[in-house]
Amino acid sequence: MRSESDLRKKLQSIDHKGYPAYKELHGSYDFSEYILSIDHVQGDPFASPSSLSVHVPQRLAGFPAELWDQYEKRITLQDQLTRLFEKAVAPYNFKAKGSGKSGLLATSHCGQQVLERTACRITSQGEVILRLEAGFPANGRSINGGELLKMLCNFLPDAVSKSLYWKKLDQNRIREAIQLCQDQQYIRQQLPQLGLCAFLANGSILPRESGVSQRPMKDAIPLQSPESLEVTLRLPNRGEVKGMGIPTGITLFAGGGYHGKSTILQALEMGVYNHIAGDGRELVITDSTAVKLRAEDGRSISNVDISPFINRLPNKKDTVHFTTEDASGSTSQAANLIEGLESGTRLLLIDEDTSATNFMIRDELMQKVICQEEEPITPFIQRVEGLSQAGISTVLVVGSSGSYFHIAHTIIQMKEYVPYDITQRAKAAADAFPGVSSIEGAFPLPQAARCPRPNAALRREQRLKTKTMGTNELLLAKDSIELRYLEQLADSEQTAALAQLLKTAQLQMMDGKKSMTQLADLLEKQLQDQGLESLFSGEARLGLARPRRQELLGCFNRYRKLYF
Repeated sequence: MRSESDLRKKLQSIDHKGYPAYKELHGSYDFSEYILSIDHVQGDPFASPSSLSVHVPQRLAGFPAELWDQYEKRITLQDQLTRLFEKAVAPYNFKAKGSGKSGLLATSHCGQQVLERTACRITSQGEVILRLEAGFPANGRSINGGELLKMLCNFLPDAVSKSLYWKKLDQNRIREAIQLCQDQQYIRQQLPQLGLCAFLANGSILPRESGVSQRPMKDAIPLQSPESLEVTLRLPNRGEVKGMGIPTGITLFAGGGYHGKSTILQALEMGVYNHIAGDGRELVITDSTAVKLRAEDGRSISNVDISPFINRLPNKKDTVHFTTEDASGSTSQAANLIEGLESGTRLLLIDEDTSATNFMIRDELMQKVICQEEEPITPFIQRVEGLSQAGISTVLVVGSSGSYFHIAHTIIQMKEYVPYDITQRAKAAADAFPGVSSIEGAFPLPQAARCPRPNAALRREQRLKTKTMGTNELLLAKDSIELRYLEQLADSEQTAALAQLLKTAQLQMMDGKKSMTQLADLLEKQLQDQGLESLFSGEARLGLARPRRQELLGCFNRYRKLYF
């Protein structure tokens, strides 16, 4: 292995040469306190940045094993180190000058959620691997070795020293992050035993700062549970915590506009993830399989059995193997629900505002004017009790239709961001109005296995490229997959991972025999055993975060060239 001195000499020897000479730097260098690996060198100062990694052996990093001996704790520690390194390296970003991306020095930016990322990994031996990207400096297209020397031998060592060694960090803060993770996991594990699908601790701050910021809103009203729904938990580290428990079954959030109904649903959507301290939603914990369900006009649907909701279409279109390139609001919401069940969800989160009205409800007057035989849609209100009997809970936000009062198990009114249990009052009021008859029996859960065939055209591609646009869209080759309505995607790096997962499934796994759930099982096992790094064909790179199984299958289902 070469040394730091060798790196300095090599930079001096290639200084002012053409930019491709930077390729000679590829390899590992011993900096005594860590090993710097130059994994990929950009071909041009205007191209994607170079990929570097810092390897700190356990004997020098020194993080106690009890901080990373379990999966959730390891992910939390990796998240903390990524945040610390990002903060330490930020002052040096673009301090080195030059053309194009010269001087770039950065790693992944972590949001409010704690996610597994390729940015940082702690091995089973306790070695810390931190990945970053760097723009190798150039004057025009000539190497500026002096500026890169500052980046790699001055700026980077300082950032590493401030962030990756246990003895130099705020150890109490790290331990508190691990303890918070343990408390969050404890609540999530306790939910089924308590008969709950979600828990929101008293004092939680649910509103966000703005539409483009996930930080907590200043001066927001802290959550306070109604006494009838208050649950007391004794957490491993924080001790006794009280909050609102949402029971399994059918729960409604009602109330006037702008009183906090959608805000609480959005908090529940993100409650499938652990959050960092100070987020306000640290102890807002939702069943980890929860799926936000909505209408999605125009999406493609491939071979989905939507017959429990839609049947007898006038053109005699098959709804047991329903396929379309341009779904309506009702057919898309029906497909989203069936696909959610296929992904293993135990909790549906629904906002009336983003749902197809004819999918959700069909009132008495409409039933009298348009008879049942002439209506192909069986609305959700007739199926939700069957879903509950099948073990699938529903949390529904309503503001205009009271018909769900008849069948809901729990009804909560949001008034000026304060929840009130109005179940008895709402039930009494509903007795004066006719209810909608439910379909008896448990909901028929999906049984038929959908086994996608590979796209032969993709397998002929020499280099199958992917591209992502935030959390809204990804490209596989030239095919666009719209993800904007997978509202529980929290980070653009999850989108990048979805692109790689779809690519892996298309090229290596899809054979017309493996079902969608089997593909998801295989991919999740690969991630568990080999990590996100296994999705890269060459050297491990920066820029992936692990998505949930629900978003994985949601992405696959929105791929317009998914063939059955």
